[in-house]
Amino acid sequence: MGRCKRILEEFSQLIYFFKPSFKRLFKKLQALKRDQVLEAIEALKIVLESKKSIEGLGLKLLSNNIWEIRSSLKDRIIFTFDDEIITFVLVGNHDEVKRYLKNL
Repeated sequence: MGRCKRILEEFSQLIYFFKPSFKRLFKKLQALKRDQVLEAIEALKIVLESKKSIEGLGLKLLSNNIWEIRSSLKDRIIFTFDDEIITFVLVGNHDEVKRYLKNL
């Protein structure tokens, strides 16, 4: 988490935003997966605001300002950092994440 930690230390007051595409995909998930996504987002907030790491979150920088966390073994949440705004873009499996990244 070395490089991630350095980047995270730059942020003090964060704003969280959910793109309509994220909301649409989130609504289509089964209740258990929705709960897992909400738990992962809460864990991310703890990491970002307290700068403490949480095991199993799988925080990973994918490219410039595109990040990924795990909501389960198969499912991922993609978000961006822009200044102090965290924008949740996509929730989906590994293949959906690859497809999203390919289409950027």
